[in-house]
Amino acid sequence: MRTESSGSQEITRTDYEIAVQQLGIMDALAAYDPHIAGTPPLGIHTEASDIDILFSTQDPDTFVADVWRLYAHMSGFRIWQWTSKDRPIVATFRAYGWDFELFASSLPVAEQFGWRHFTIEHRLLSLGGRGFKKAVLTRRQDGLKTEPAFWSALKLEGDAYLGLLSLEQATDDELRARLASAGFDQEFSG
Repeated sequence: MRTESSGSQEITRTDYEIAVQQLGIMDALAAYDPHIAGTPPLGIHTEASDIDILFSTQDPDTFVADVWRLYAHMSGFRIWQWTSKDRPIVATFRAYGWDFELFASSLPVAEQFGWRHFTIEHRLLSLGGRGFKKAVLTRRQDGLKTEPAFWSALKLEGDAYLGLLSLEQATDDELRARLASAGFDQEFSG
């Protein structure tokens, strides 16, 4: 184990990239177009954060069989399928000091809400600088989920999940203006 830093908070567990590499999941499930999303790659994770990996599959039965074969022996392994219209599959387990959450949908990863949220969050962090990142991380440490933490830092009201999606098509200048109106007009890099 090594200590990693998320903002000012020290977390003592394996770096998420090392955990993913040790698990070998990106190669083992490469046929399903895996993409790591969530707070670790954004640098705003807390001790409670998990590693989210998004997948796309047109054959849910084969995906379930592959995940079961590869990871059913892991601590806390669970797998289920939602009953919503897209019927995504979710599997969770613990490995290398992290909780993993695998999310598979028939949609291409680029069209999944999780990836779309991740993409706009990455853009906002890139444009908002250290002050914005600190504001989001503070809200995360106070217990907010990721999307509500971003929405709160932007000082916006309403549904954070839909609200972030409404920012997807905004230009960088429009996002900078949104950040400035929330008080993050001092620094737009790093």
